[in-house]
Amino acid sequence: MTTIPATREPVPISDLAADLGLEADEVMPYGRIMAKIELSALERRQATADGRLISVTAMTPTKFGEGKTTTAISLVEALGLLGEHSLACLREPSLGPVFGIKGGGTGGGRAQVVPMEQINLHFTGDIHAIGAANNLLSAMIDAHILHGNELGIDPYTISWRRCIDMDDRTLRRVVIGLGGKANGWPRETGFDITAASEVMAIAAVASDLDDLHNRLAAITFASNFDGKPVTAGDMGAAGAMTVLLKDAIKPNLVQTAEGEPALVHCGPFANIAHGNNSIVADLLGLKLADWVVTESGFGADMGFEKLIDIVCRKAGIAPSTVVLVATVKALKHHGGDAEGGREALERGMANLRACLGIVHAFGLQCVIAVNRFPGDSDADIDLARGLAAELDVAGVAVSEGFERGGEGGVELAEVVMKAAAAGPKTPSFLYSLDDSIEQKIANVATRAYGAAGIELSPAARKQAEQFEAEGLGRLPICMAKTHLSLSHDPEVFGAPTGFTIPVRELRPYTGAGWIVAVCGDVQTMPGLSAHPAALDIDVDQAGRTTGLR
Repeated sequence: MTTIPATREPVPISDLAADLGLEADEVMPYGRIMAKIELSALERRQATADGRLISVTAMTPTKFGEGKTTTAISLVEALGLLGEHSLACLREPSLGPVFGIKGGGTGGGRAQVVPMEQINLHFTGDIHAIGAANNLLSAMIDAHILHGNELGIDPYTISWRRCIDMDDRTLRRVVIGLGGKANGWPRETGFDITAASEVMAIAAVASDLDDLHNRLAAITFASNFDGKPVTAGDMGAAGAMTVLLKDAIKPNLVQTAEGEPALVHCGPFANIAHGNNSIVADLLGLKLADWVVTESGFGADMGFEKLIDIVCRKAGIAPSTVVLVATVKALKHHGGDAEGGREALERGMANLRACLGIVHAFGLQCVIAVNRFPGDSDADIDLARGLAAELDVAGVAVSEGFERGGEGGVELAEVVMKAAAAGPKTPSFLYSLDDSIEQKIANVATRAYGAAGIELSPAARKQAEQFEAEGLGRLPICMAKTHLSLSHDPEVFGAPTGFTIPVRELRPYTGAGWIVAVCGDVQTMPGLSAHPAALDIDVDQAGRTTGLR
């Protein structure tokens, strides 16, 4: 897909911050067009009325990409064109997909956040800091065991894994500590991608430095020889980890290609983590703008379910309406033939209906955005729009943000504003926190995915019993499964029914405050494809990066 360059120079970050009403001491500039926002900015605005939250999600993803980020950005730009005070809240891109199969995460065409290259690469260093804090704890654990193991840590129960912000399947299972006693205690372990680390999850939900410190201290990484949990607080690691993250928990302020503000902060994946930007970014955005557009990762069964069941539940916020993104290619793909005609598109509507059903399961209303890609025919767009209009939705609009920027999102913005007029509605969560761990997982599987039920492995069932006994039973659930299907099988498209979700293990994220249910064959460390995006990325003689998309 060809990237259409921005048509205007970025606004100096100090001017953008001033337009939002931020004070000079609340802004930490990172060069001319990026900045961090002090957490005091949120504290000072506690009495300010909140704007309206708009959630952007999508039908089940395909290799073609559905353009959720592009749609979200063009919606913010369109609201700006209509004279509304709007702001985007987005996740930070991970280097893994940037150099892997997906490319960058800053939108595309005339609907981008800028500076694209910096945001997609090192940005303000948040993800590097998160990886460093994660790996500091790993190093302290192994050093503690080597130097006498005062806490009585059972090395065979250590669940804490190192992380790296790169796709590398060879690191999924490794042996460390080889080469004699001086090199540590040999044991089997592995790496997760940084976006799946519990430290990333903690950064995305921590409200301030004290909360960050307390959550890091609450991380459970092993059991002692008596079978009792051992935490990062027991290890004495929380203070140093907090120091590494003290700036990383501050939201990053950038802008769209048309000069609208955007908070880009934290980057948990949606298939193996909770898939949304930080809570402090959402809360701050709602104080600074009348309209906050937030995009959750992957489809409605992934990031959107976690937005409602985890983020909204914790933060006490709710969307005023939901935008469900569909494309002609995705509809045809889920209809069995991505290059097919009318029949394939009509069959693919089953997936869109299923994803719409997830939104309705929470008691929320929905607008469908048919995101137009270059090359889509008028006939296909009209058919997709007409079929979507037959569903129980608050409105349907065609979005053309990639080619036309804010102008291409005006129709969608008008439909969204009308749908959101009544304000936020408290969602009906898919489960109660008083439900058992197994029941919570079953509720998500049946009510969101359309499964007939779940099957816990013997290990997962034992873990569920153990966690209930340890007082973790009221934690919410974060499902880790493939994003390519409503089921656990990435090869099953459309809207499958009658399947059973296999849960192979449970991971207690006691610092973040939820339990991860690992389903099917999903991996928390991706691998590179045969032709990763890295092969197309280079730098020219003038120092300009090429091939980054």
